[in-house]
Amino acid sequence: MARILVVEDDPQVRRMLRFTLMRAGHEVAEAANGAEGLRLCDEAAPDLIVTDIIMPEMEGLETIKRLHDQRPALPVIAISGGGQVAPQGYLDLARKLGAREAFTKPVDRDALLEAVNRLLAEAPA
Repeated sequence: MARILVVEDDPQVRRMLRFTLMRAGHEVAEAANGAEGLRLCDEAAPDLIVTDIIMPEMEGLETIKRLHDQRPALPVIAISGGGQVAPQGYLDLARKLGAREAFTKPVDRDALLEAVNRLLAEAPA
């Protein structure tokens, strides 16, 4: 179906996202932080990105901003469990920076797949 890049520092969450997306028929690449995610974005040419917000090296808000500046048509889904503020604050800012969808952790798998399918259908060919 589609190539999806998952950018998430928590190995368990990354594994759950990979499993969910692969079961839906997608090819999945993984990165443990935003810096690695940006490098893989160039190599893997994903159709969509799912990124965490709070991560080491390069956090998700900076990652989303850079992705949106470089490839504004690339759909991004942000996820967050929060940090020093409630997750909704981070997710609202992620949307302002270019994320098309945003979910709090734990992520509802069905809602995530619905968003992935909708964003892929809306993406220019």
